[in-house]
Amino acid sequence: MTPQPNPEVGAGVKAADRAHVFHSWSAQELIDPLAVAGAEGSYFWDYDGKRYLDFSSGLVYTNIGYQHPKVVAAIQEQAASLTTFAPAFAIEARSEAARLIAERTPGDLDKIFFTNAGADAVEHAVRMARLHTGRRKVLSTYRSYHGGTEQAVNLTGDPRRWASDSGTAGVVHFWAPYLYRSRFYAETEEQECARALEHLETTIAFEGPGTVAAIILETIPGTAGIMIPPPGYLAGVREICDKYGIVFILDEVMAGFGRTGEWFAADLFDVVPDLMTFAKGVNSGYVPLGGVAISGAIAETFAKRPYPGGLTYSGHPLACAAAVATIDVMAEEGIVENAARLGKDVVGPALRELAERHPSVGEVRGVGMFWAVELVRDRETREPLVAYNAAGEANAAMAAFGAAAKKQGLWPFINMNRTHVVPPCNVSEAELKEGLAVLDAALTVADEYTTR
Repeated sequence: MTPQPNPEVGAGVKAADRAHVFHSWSAQELIDPLAVAGAEGSYFWDYDGKRYLDFSSGLVYTNIGYQHPKVVAAIQEQAASLTTFAPAFAIEARSEAARLIAERTPGDLDKIFFTNAGADAVEHAVRMARLHTGRRKVLSTYRSYHGGTEQAVNLTGDPRRWASDSGTAGVVHFWAPYLYRSRFYAETEEQECARALEHLETTIAFEGPGTVAAIILETIPGTAGIMIPPPGYLAGVREICDKYGIVFILDEVMAGFGRTGEWFAADLFDVVPDLMTFAKGVNSGYVPLGGVAISGAIAETFAKRPYPGGLTYSGHPLACAAAVATIDVMAEEGIVENAARLGKDVVGPALRELAERHPSVGEVRGVGMFWAVELVRDRETREPLVAYNAAGEANAAMAAFGAAAKKQGLWPFINMNRTHVVPPCNVSEAELKEGLAVLDAALTVADEYTTR
């Protein structure tokens, strides 16, 4: 689709937004949202006709890109036959979505509880774990994000938690492995893994193993930095959970459905959790949908005991029809394989080459269509380009980098001192190279803020 400029309409959209829309995670008078006129594939455009290559996939959810015709058609067909129906009934779209998801989840995660998004999936996974074990505490990591609802935001380890942290939510935070900024003074991945596991088990010992219901981890942390866990870490966590009767929850809301070049990131590590949350890529965000994949043992807990939880729109027919079509499209078009191949052959090599030339690049890491570029002021000291949770003038370097990318038609995903390369999983090689060239140019702006 060719963007058609219509600035008058855009001005009206912007005015209505500023008058009435209350935006998330924002000081309302300090933001200037872009008015978007349309989107297709890996691109979107504004009302002035300027087109952007979306290296953010929305919020890392448009895994099949915007406006995929087969998914749009499936939503239209479902709306024509059965727009909505209560969750207590068996509905074809709901049943088929659950079946297709269960076919792809690891191990015996064969029961699917549908939610409206990732945050409420986390809420319900934690509730299931607490009821299954009869315990209250849940352990989660610093440098994590699990959602904006009450329990999920308390589980979150980044600064978005601070304003809502009740301190009484039964949450205990611990450090996960992150060799580039190791909390364990490690020099190798093997050391980082061993020391992180020792730290976790010590934390459990001091909290009281009989009080811990669950450990929840993002399989690969997303917004917090795409830190790939070292070999053996997730398997080690699985062993610790088994040792103490703790439920192991993997949060695959961002990493799932092809983002890592596998259907689920857990497949990269050959690990099976007891519960797994999902959302985002399950239907590319076309209609809100999330869920919990449940193991046989936990499902059995509620075989004759009612599960005390539900949602009016659980397994909404339009959302489930979109999920069925999305999963079918991903299988038919080899989208998961595309993400794996281009991540290995194009993105990884290109980012490593950029790291050699740009003094602002401290580290690149990732897999599939899930990469982070960590920007620093000094490579030797690894001082971040901006301070943790910087804002305003303190964030000037990252703001300048982001502005340079957008000026050249690339919409980046930026968090703190990192930019993430997370385009749609069906992005083409040509589109990737276009975006990486703009990223290269924008990094020269970041270089100006380094000590060189």
